[in-house]
Amino acid sequence: MRSHARTQAVRFGLVVVAIGVITATDFRLHVNPTTVALTFLVAVLLVSAYWGLRYAIVLALGATAAFNFYFLPPIGTFTIADPQNWVALFAFLITALVASNLAEHARRDAETAQQRRREVELLYDLSQRLLASENELELLNALPLYVQETFATRSVSMIAADHPAVYRSSPDAEVDESLLRITLLRGEPSVHAATAYVPLRLGVRIVGALGVTGYDLSRGTLDAIGSLAGLSIERVRALEALSKNHAMQENERLRSALLDSVTHEFRTPLTAIKANVTTLLSDAAPVDHGKRELLTAIDKETDQLNRLVAEAAEMRQLDAGMFKLDLHLRSIQEVLQLALEDAKASLEKHPVEIQVPSDLPTVRIDAQRIREVLMHLLDNAGKYSDPGTPIKVTAEVKSDRLVISVADRGIGIDSLEQTLIFDKFYRGGRQGYTAPGAGMGLPIAKAIVGAHGGTIAVVSQLGQGSVFSISLRFTAI
Repeated sequence: MRSHARTQAVRFGLVVVAIGVITATDFRLHVNPTTVALTFLVAVLLVSAYWGLRYAIVLALGATAAFNFYFLPPIGTFTIADPQNWVALFAFLITALVASNLAEHARRDAETAQQRRREVELLYDLSQRLLASENELELLNALPLYVQETFATRSVSMIAADHPAVYRSSPDAEVDESLLRITLLRGEPSVHAATAYVPLRLGVRIVGALGVTGYDLSRGTLDAIGSLAGLSIERVRALEALSKNHAMQENERLRSALLDSVTHEFRTPLTAIKANVTTLLSDAAPVDHGKRELLTAIDKETDQLNRLVAEAAEMRQLDAGMFKLDLHLRSIQEVLQLALEDAKASLEKHPVEIQVPSDLPTVRIDAQRIREVLMHLLDNAGKYSDPGTPIKVTAEVKSDRLVISVADRGIGIDSLEQTLIFDKFYRGGRQGYTAPGAGMGLPIAKAIVGAHGGTIAVVSQLGQGSVFSISLRFTAI
């Protein structure tokens, strides 16, 4: 208040000085009355445009008195000899007052437009901050602080329907909770003790109420904040409902996929085991050599069942994040040799070409996990390639990454399926049931490589084969 009064006093003083300077200058230069009047009129317009009407009126009255005293005969008195000069004097005064009033209106309109533009920019900034939230409780806790910071208010409080708590921009935020709840129930804005209470609307439905203390905002801006906040709350609720629905659908899809996989993949080894055991238990059981073959088949099919169960359990652990990496600096050549041994059964009918330089730097990895990834890639290359076709394994350094690739000459993967083969239980339209497996190998490989901070990708062309590549950083986590 003291600063405002001081500013007013200084401006009135400058108005008086301006009258004196213009009068003295024109009097010394002996200019004609018309020039004097126009000079004073320009000063009145400038003062009205920049400072306001009150200063312009003082300047207009002072200029009229100076004009009469110094420039209208008889000079040096406030009397006017010629009646025409009375007309000129009153015309000047009226012109100055009307012009200053018009300039004041133009100044106020410009200030209002500037304020509206600024408020629209602030509303946009607020909307961008609100759109970043996708959790309802997170948004309810942050929304009052967002409004306070964006519009520089003293404090903001909020209550939402279906949430009894009052959310505040700060622990000491001042608000009448009873008025806030009344606003929520009635849906009518009000102002009490420098606090504006605004309903949060979504159409005709009230989803909350906002209390803004220490504000300098128009009614339209407050209503816009209420609508924007209401829309944001409803948006995150819709997103959460959509996420839950999507999760339920995904869970049902995975359940069906797992059931289909179990039905198909478990049936074959179980049927073989059942048939062999039945033969062994029958009166027509074969001699020792035949029994050994049957037992070997049972052992093989049992291993397949164990593998399927192990993959399903591992997939569940990876999805839930229930695993830790045992990271050490290891040579990729050693890990690759172990993976080749693991995939020996699938690779026995294929010539394997290995191009891995001996001077590759070590990489920080979980050797057992990366061994499993390479085993899955080698196993798939062997299963989905015709017998006798070569399989090529390469490793090279690209920038700060080590890239290991497994290339085959199989039937290839359709471009539409190349983004789907890393989904759980997806086996592809062309290869779906031509080879054993449950569609869990590549998803497991992708999860393991991702946990290392790496990537896995495939390049394939129908009839030409596929190249699977994993990329690992030398400074992995």
